[in-house]
Amino acid sequence: MLRLLLLTALTALVLAEEEELQLRYVETVEERVVGGEIARPNSWPWQISLQYKSGSNYYHTCGGSLIRKQWVMTAAHCVDSRRTWRVVLGDHNISAHEGKEQYIGVSHVYIHPNWNSNRISNGYDIALLRLSNEAVLNSNVQLALLPPSGQVLPHNNPCYITGWGRTSTGGQLSSQLKQAYLPVVDHKTCSSGSWWGGSVKTTMVCAGGGSLSGCQGDSGGPLNCQVSGRYYVHGVTSFVSAQGCNQQRKPTVFTRVSAYISWLENVSNSIFYLSNNYNMNFHLSVAHKYHSEK
Repeated sequence: MLRLLLLTALTALVLAEEEELQLRYVETVEERVVGGEIARPNSWPWQISLQYKSGSNYYHTCGGSLIRKQWVMTAAHCVDSRRTWRVVLGDHNISAHEGKEQYIGVSHVYIHPNWNSNRISNGYDIALLRLSNEAVLNSNVQLALLPPSGQVLPHNNPCYITGWGRTSTGGQLSSQLKQAYLPVVDHKTCSSGSWWGGSVKTTMVCAGGGSLSGCQGDSGGPLNCQVSGRYYVHGVTSFVSAQGCNQQRKPTVFTRVSAYISWLENVSNSIFYLSNNYNMNFHLSVAHKYHSEK
């Protein structure tokens, strides 16, 4: 399901615009959900589809997480090119209009200042999107829970990656949202020489490392990890092996959200003081439908 070759975020590469995109990523980055299964519709109600405009149409390129009514968290590499963006909330089948979707434009993109598109392994692959309007929360659209600042999950903590990415290396995007079980691989293991080595920093989290992984089109989407019976977004899908999405001992690598809570708060607070629209508190939680154990 989720196979991620080093994320290009330009999943749009599969959609007729490859030459316009940042080709420097093509050989090193791809993301998708490989293996796994079709998710129950709207069972991950904070998942969004990030889409870019080409001509009169919009095309899926990355995932993301709705963290406040007017804010989406995604990967920096997904939005470090100048485009017209929108997010789609409450979606399941991105190839069909099912009547539950909310389509909202992106008014501003905030990329972490230390992000360097030429040094993906440095980290900082995180961005915030300010939406042009607030999302309407309902049974299909809800806010993600974010972890406490600095929290690091133990080895084998249960997590799921979700996305519409390619279902195999070089394969097609999935029209329906997929999910794959990717338990956490602790940093000591993931950064060892026979795994990712020094490419993995402590501000990242690894998950999977076998037949299930992310892939092209999954970039920016959430790593949903279960803690005390609830799901928190602990990771932003960042990169996989250039050799293919589901390589052994090359687990999918995510930006560790808990390492960037202060940055998320600083961005949101500065916008609040400038716009005086509403106060954002990334530590507030909302009630979610619990996911049953798979």
